[in-house]
Amino acid sequence: MTRFLYYLIIKPLSLLSFRMLYLISDLLYIICYYLLSYRKSIVLSNINASFQKKNKTEIKQISKMFYHFFCDFIVESIKCFSISEKQALEHCKIKNPEILDDLYKKNKSIVMASGHYNNWEMAAACLNLTLKYQTAALYKPLSNTFFNKKFIESRSKFGVELIPKSIAKDYFKNNADRNLIVGFGSDQCPKKSKNNLFWTRFLNQDTAIMFGTEKYAVEFDYAVIFMNLTRIKRGYYEIEFEIIEENPQTTTYGEISKKHTQLLEKQIKRDPAYWLWTHKRWKLKRDSNEILH
Repeated sequence: MTRFLYYLIIKPLSLLSFRMLYLISDLLYIICYYLLSYRKSIVLSNINASFQKKNKTEIKQISKMFYHFFCDFIVESIKCFSISEKQALEHCKIKNPEILDDLYKKNKSIVMASGHYNNWEMAAACLNLTLKYQTAALYKPLSNTFFNKKFIESRSKFGVELIPKSIAKDYFKNNADRNLIVGFGSDQCPKKSKNNLFWTRFLNQDTAIMFGTEKYAVEFDYAVIFMNLTRIKRGYYEIEFEIIEENPQTTTYGEISKKHTQLLEKQIKRDPAYWLWTHKRWKLKRDSNEILH
């Protein structure tokens, strides 16, 4: 069934032009929003809790804009299975790659924090084509081995190295002599564990933050940057880097985690429709004995 889905639906769709894919996206929006109400209760609950001062009309407007974008994200991600190098560079550009030059000259590797904001798949496609650094990204393998293989092939075809989370520490240890940028999706909801939770305020709510970004940066002395991703127009994106900390081993506990969380929050508040509101970000609740930073 999965091979059928890939070879007869996903792969042929990926060969269509962006214009044709956006026609499909417009139809998909009607199905997702009006007919299926796909995760609409989760989306509305998340937006309401995050923007408590907005009225019902504003909340509804954000949710409709989100679903429009979400359907664009789906077809753009399908396009990534066949996108050419030229198309990848046309559809996602880096505004300030030179900001990393000084770190590169110092042989300083980098941990890059980002969120599930705008089309991170399109961003990942262009990073290794533009930067001097070798780029890598942590990922959680899919349970379906066929689709896992195809996703790896798609995401790594322009040179990005994909690292299963289970071997992340070994990857850092074994690549100490290389100039790397390792990307972390820092807005995922972590598993309940005393070792990887950091509680802070994010979008008006007590939020458990995955601590890996700060943990690996401090342990291996990687500089920390944040990737701002802006949607210029439909299908076109621009990356702007911001340096959070060049010397993480001099920081206090939680300082880096709070900074990259605040930067993501600022980005979401600027254009709230482009964050992934469908996921259950706040399913963990803070216990009374857990410190809120």
